[in-house]
Amino acid sequence: MSALLLFLLAGLAEIGGGYLIWIWLREGKPFYFGITGAFLLASYGVVAAFQSFPAFGRVYAAYGGVFIVLSVLWGWGVDRKMPDMYDWAGAGICLVGVAVMLWGPRS
Repeated sequence: MSALLLFLLAGLAEIGGGYLIWIWLREGKPFYFGITGAFLLASYGVVAAFQSFPAFGRVYAAYGGVFIVLSVLWGWGVDRKMPDMYDWAGAGICLVGVAVMLWGPRS
């Protein structure tokens, strides 16, 4: 359960930080949007480092799948862009890949 929570926190930090920088630069929001976004992006790396899985590459690869799902949800909830069947199917495939990478039997 803590692995899932850390993935969610890292994802929200990365997506939220990227979004704040996006709207700062593209929509002319005040500079503190960019500063806050940069802080969140840096905190993403810190949060992800608390994962208990031993291999950096595996954690970050698995996080990529979680990031995809969270990005689809962010687009739906924040940008009000309804995901279509292919978005949901792709997100589901990514989650299956995450499960295989993190919890697949290893010798």
